[in-house]
Amino acid sequence: MRYARGVFGPLGGVVAVGAVNATGTWGLAGVSVGEFLAGRRGDFERLVGGVREVCRFDDAAMGVAEELGWFREYEVVAAHLVLWSGALPPITPENLERLDEPLLVRRMCRMAADLQLTEFLQAVISAAVVAGTEAGRGGAARIVDVLAIACDLADATGGVDPGQVFRMWRVAHLPRILHPTGSDAPEYGKAGFRAYDAALEELLFREGRAA
Repeated sequence: MRYARGVFGPLGGVVAVGAVNATGTWGLAGVSVGEFLAGRRGDFERLVGGVREVCRFDDAAMGVAEELGWFREYEVVAAHLVLWSGALPPITPENLERLDEPLLVRRMCRMAADLQLTEFLQAVISAAVVAGTEAGRGGAARIVDVLAIACDLADATGGVDPGQVFRMWRVAHLPRILHPTGSDAPEYGKAGFRAYDAALEELLFREGRAA
């Protein structure tokens, strides 16, 4: 269940950011997660199906998505974006009233998209490695498909792409996991992450998605 929460938590942030970006005004009063997902139902189902396949989640693990509550209608408020953007704006009495200003909302959405997509990729790879899904046997290709859908959900204008997310993930997570003395990851885990790093890079560069 821990790995499922690790995947579906940041994916909830991705969906919320996508719903905010889809308004085109970055006014939170017009945000509807339910309508956003209804309009992208096919994409979302392909993404979730890909996650289930590559992470080898069973029904109980998939049920975590519903338990978290991020994939049905709820009121998106500025506090959610503060959380998902890593507390980008300082929370002080002076700025509480301006957290929902469109310019600041848009800035938080950009940061939240980068952060949550990077965390989502880390969680999916971690779950795939633990599940024994090999990068070279379709695992990496499936993750590229899943990540591409997630990026498009977050920002349909192409403001963030799989190659960018991969590069952010590689510098944010991989050195810590592969550190020769400072990592507690088992050797099979390190080997799995190295395999996914190499396979994802090859796929993303070959398909022209990475800069």
